[in-house]
Formats: sequence, C-alpha cells, structure tokens
Amino acid sequence: MSTAVEAPATEADLAALIAGSTAPLAIEGNGTKRAMLRPVQAAQTLSTRALTGITLYRPEELIISARAGTPLPEIAAALAERGQMLVAESPSLGALYGATLPPTLGGLVGANLSGPRRISAGAMRDHVMGIRAVNGAGEVFRSGGRVLKNVTGLDLCKLLTGAHGTLGVITEVTLKVLPRPPASATLALRVATLEAGVAVLSAGLGSPYGVSGAALLPRGLAAGEGPVAVLRIEDFPASVDYRCGKLAAELAPLGEALRLDQPASEALWQDIAELAPLGAAPEHAVWRVSVAPSRGPGVVAAAGMPKALLDWGGGLVWLAGPATTATHAAVVAAALQAGGAFTLMRAPQPLRAAVAVLPEEPAALAAIGARVKAVMDPRGLLNPGRMRAGA
Repeated sequence: MSTAVEAPATEADLAALIAGSTAPLAIEGNGTKRAMLRPVQAAQTLSTRALTGITLYRPEELIISARAGTPLPEIAAALAERGQMLVAESPSLGALYGATLPPTLGGLVGANLSGPRRISAGAMRDHVMGIRAVNGAGEVFRSGGRVLKNVTGLDLCKLLTGAHGTLGVITEVTLKVLPRPPASATLALRVATLEAGVAVLSAGLGSPYGVSGAALLPRGLAAGEGPVAVLRIEDFPASVDYRCGKLAAELAPLGEALRLDQPASEALWQDIAELAPLGAAPEHAVWRVSVAPSRGPGVVAAAGMPKALLDWGGGLVWLAGPATTATHAAVVAAALQAGGAFTLMRAPQPLRAAVAVLPEEPAALAAIGARVKAVMDPRGLLNPGRMRAGA
C-alpha cells in the first residue's frame, strides 16, 4: 500500500518525477477509486490533483479541454452555464467507494466510466478528442487535438482511456460535449420477471421514439413489489410529451406505464448512474458484467445474487453480494457462461489481491498488450498490478 503522495503542480514537474523514479508509482487523481480493481503495491503515490483548471472551452464548437486533476463538478458547472453537458453521463461512484473528495477528469477518462446515456450516445472513450500525457520514461506526448475532425496520428486517446493509469499519466483531456436536453420524462412499467423487464426495454429501444436510457430496477425498489423497467425520453417539451404518449401506447400490451416528469425523471437517472437502486451494503462486493441484453437475467440467476441492477437495455448487469472467493467464482462463471465480461468494481483489498478482477485475455491479445506496455512504460513503474497480477 502506497503512503507518500507527490502532487506536482505542472506537467513538467510530473514528467521529471517519473523520469527520476526508480520504484513503482501508484497513479491517481483524488484517489476516489482506490478500491476498484487490484490494489497497487507502491511506496509512493503520484497524484494529478494539483493539475487543475479548464484550459479551453468553445461552446459553439462543442469542445472543452481541462487538466487531469480538475474536479468533475467544476467542469459540469461550466458546461451547465452554457446549457451543455458531458456526453457519456459518467457517474462519480462516490457513494460506492465512500469518497469524500470529488472525482477528477483524469480519473474518469482513465477508468472509461460511462453512465445510462451510453446506450444511445456512446462510451466515454468515444468522446475523447485529445489527450496530453506522460509515459513511463518521463516523456510528454499528446494525441488527437481540439477539433472534432482531427484524424491525424495514432489514436492513443482510446488506448489510454480505460487503461487505469498503467500506460501513461494523463495530464490534460479534450472532450466533445453536447447540448443538455431541455426536457426529460421517464416511463416506468412494473414487470413480473427480469425477462419480462428486458422485453420492455428492448421494445422501447427498438421503437422510433429516441429512448436515451433503459434500465431495470431490482425487486422491492421503486414502484410496486416486483422489478420495474424504466425508459427515458429527452428533447423539447412538446416532443417529449408526444413521444412518451406514443411509446406508452405501444407498450400497453406489456404493462401500464407510469410517467415521471422532471425533476423526478432526472433524479431517478442520477440514482441509476450512481447505483443507488442496487442497494449494496458497505460490506458487499460489487461486480459489473457486460453481456448481450437478452442474457442479463440469466447472469443474475446463475450468479445467485440477491441484488441486481440492469442498465443499457439489460446488457450491463450490476451485482452486489458477499465479498468472498466463492461468490466471486459464481459471478465469473455466470459471466463467462453467458459469453460476457466481468469486472470486480469494489471489494476488500484481500479479495481484490487474491482473485482475477478482469477476464483473462486470449494469448494473442495478451502478447500485444505486453508489447504496448513495454513501449509505453518500459520500466514497469505505472500502477503495476492494477489490472492483472504481474502486469
């Protein structure tokens, strides 16, 4: 476990610190996600929390750039003043990890976190236009740019997004943003089973009414005794009214739709993004399983989890249960049997150190990853063991 923390005030100082390091470094922003994936064993922590500030904002071009340590609330506030938003609706997961500080932009991009709108607007990595970073040799590099049509050079933006600080320390990010929808409403339908709920979500997503969120709340929460399927529509008020009415009529054979207007709709989807309906107890481990939506209910049943939240039309399954190796093995088996992928998102450190927190990579893919790691971090200094043991 790392103890000493260095927080350089400039990119140049950060690069010099890495260049002069002889021992592994734990890379973080405000440290809000230390309990995600495997624990990093390092005597020193390198934080980007002092690299703050919005460096460029062009609302008319839908582009914003900020240093990696900039708190997300600061970016969200700047965008809100111009009626804009981050596209992927990324969660902070502060409640999940018991964080007291806000997440940073670099941490968000490094973890490639995407919220409910990912089903309609794409993942966080799809909206990263440019990155500045420092590799494991202490060299500053950049990829992408500050315009939407920049296609020059290697796309290192996608390589670093989701790499959890193992390939480079992000110092600045340029993101595409979008106008915030002026109105939002949600249709909620009680369903008898998870399978019936996924059928409702599939019908909504397959309709022509532009559903931007499709989730299945677990049993015993929200309306009624059973699971509740929720579908979000966003646009101008008149359009939302029309589309909600048409969608509710089409879904009538599957159940009666209750409409939630603003601000109830916005509050609900904020809770879904932050996993509040999952109801995970502090001592529980939390897993994320990505799978074909039709197989989501089967994953819940096979894993034997008492608590589950399904997002992205049923294709993103959140599970909470006892933090034991046996429970983890059951989740892993359920995910792999369904042809999906798993991530151990939260667990006590001993469990995270003892088990695989991500699926094993095929040999060919692992070999490519090893070569990339050797180029980007030749001395193996950056977050060693964060994603996989010995890597």
